[in-house]
Amino acid sequence: MIDMDTLVSLCKRRGFIFQSSEIYGGIGGFWDYGPLGVELKNNIKRAWWKAVVQDREDMVGIDTAIIMNPNVWRASGHVAEFSDPLVECKTCHFRFRADMLKSENCPNCGNKTLMEPRQFNMLFRTFVGSVEDDAAVAYLRPETAQGIFVNFKNVQDTTRKKIPFGIAQIGRAFRNEIVTGNFIFRDREFDQMEIEYFVKPGAEDEWHARWRDDRMNWWKNALGIRAENLRVRALDKKDLAHYSKGTFEIEYQFPMGWSEVEGIASRTDYDLKRHSEASGKSLEYFDDETKEHFLPYVIEPSMGIERCFLVVLFDAYQEEQVRASARTPLSKSDSGENVEGERAREEKRVALKLSHALAPIKAAILPLARNRAEIVELARKLTADLKPMMPALYDDSASIGRLYRRQDEIGTPFCVTVDHQSAIASDEKYDGKVTIRDRDSMEQVRVSVDQVKQVLIEKLGA
Repeated sequence: MIDMDTLVSLCKRRGFIFQSSEIYGGIGGFWDYGPLGVELKNNIKRAWWKAVVQDREDMVGIDTAIIMNPNVWRASGHVAEFSDPLVECKTCHFRFRADMLKSENCPNCGNKTLMEPRQFNMLFRTFVGSVEDDAAVAYLRPETAQGIFVNFKNVQDTTRKKIPFGIAQIGRAFRNEIVTGNFIFRDREFDQMEIEYFVKPGAEDEWHARWRDDRMNWWKNALGIRAENLRVRALDKKDLAHYSKGTFEIEYQFPMGWSEVEGIASRTDYDLKRHSEASGKSLEYFDDETKEHFLPYVIEPSMGIERCFLVVLFDAYQEEQVRASARTPLSKSDSGENVEGERAREEKRVALKLSHALAPIKAAILPLARNRAEIVELARKLTADLKPMMPALYDDSASIGRLYRRQDEIGTPFCVTVDHQSAIASDEKYDGKVTIRDRDSMEQVRVSVDQVKQVLIEKLGA
């Protein structure tokens, strides 16, 4: 597997991710997604939404506000308990998470001058209204889950869903992390994809196991992540969050080791009970069959898109040695002149072997000669014809070899090359066909111009 620096370089060079506010020196824990990054991110969201909402009868979606009544966060325990242990160095004044230190020495300056740990609340505070006083304090949400819990009755009453059923949400979350790092692995602003699945008390263990298996299958099948790089780990009791009866973590083998990319928690009725007590509003569910009222128990699969983004890129990145031919001087003639010929050579090819569903660009249309109007015109026409069906890109900014390598590196599954035979009727080899090249196999096939769209649709759907 490649190292983090190599991936960071690729993301910057090819327009996946930029440091936020880079021209001003950046700001830690915040990132901007470039033209390719935003497409990949949206494709991940679509894959998740399709699997957990659109393909299921027992799921609905919701989109709640980032800023909520501050009593929501008091009731949920975030104001009092959403904290990490912080230590500060008396010498250099750098701050660190106490639970991540490996020795008593400061990781920055090396001195043994670390203060005693103290709790640091990670909620971002803001103010609502024109006056900045205690009455106007609000918080940027640290998770999307609470927006689902406080809307449980609204959703259940309007959809008439019967338990077991779930509510899903994708949205921004904010955590004032003491330490960020490993690129986008730990951020202060990120997108979260969460499910709250409501079940009858007593059925939570069965559903917890089912969601564990469903989510693992999604990583392998929908995203195409290699099974050997994934594992599920049940957290020890001492590591559980205060609301959790039990938690499974799906982990990926990053260069820095096995790390969590999704959690599946059994939250009992903790959240609904707290909000019911704090608001004075009943959040109980009435079972028509048994004629009983109860607070549902909750199973929560939760993940950050940024970590998923990292997994997808790491798992798709491939470096291969390929044979390439070029016209090079092979020898000298009797008169001393160079004699050119074809000579095979080895070169490194970098390819992001993304699944077709996740690839930001599905097809790149490449004119072999940008100085021939007929070739350029046909290539642009093909691009325009494909765009309503798929993300397609026209590129004539380099030689064909470099264009292929560029598209391989950004994960484009297919390149369509327009050449003299494709567009110039007076050419003795004219056949009205273009070449479609496969990113993964590097195989090339000639296809009639009027069949390109259908062939690509079939290949992308395969």
